[in-house]
Amino acid sequence: MNTHDSIPSEYRGWWRITETSQWSSKFLDSLGPALLSLTGHADRLRMHCLLAYVNCKPTKTGVSFTWEGAWEYDPMSGSGRVTLGKDGRLKGSIRIKDGDSSTFVAARTEEPDESIPPPPSYRDKWRRRW
Repeated sequence: MNTHDSIPSEYRGWWRITETSQWSSKFLDSLGPALLSLTGHADRLRMHCLLAYVNCKPTKTGVSFTWEGAWEYDPMSGSGRVTLGKDGRLKGSIRIKDGDSSTFVAARTEEPDESIPPPPSYRDKWRRRW
């Protein structure tokens, strides 16, 4: 069961993803600032063309998470984990099921003023108005 209190306070909150090892930093903020929330309640992930819902849980060494969403309009899911570095930044990895994986670094940030939109449905791809 994921509750707000289950995520350790040093991890709980919003994190700005600043770099990844696998994907170009040039497009990291394609949909808005690249963010990961680790609150234990309605968590989200946004980076590159990925919008996803996140389920996180504490581990002995940090926080692990699973995610489900869409890369552009293609449904995707995966997993990840983070630990806290001595510099106060998150050091993590993210994996796409049956696909790529990457390490990433994130710095603590404030919750965005505008909520992260839900992942688009594959059907939305065909509903676009030209």
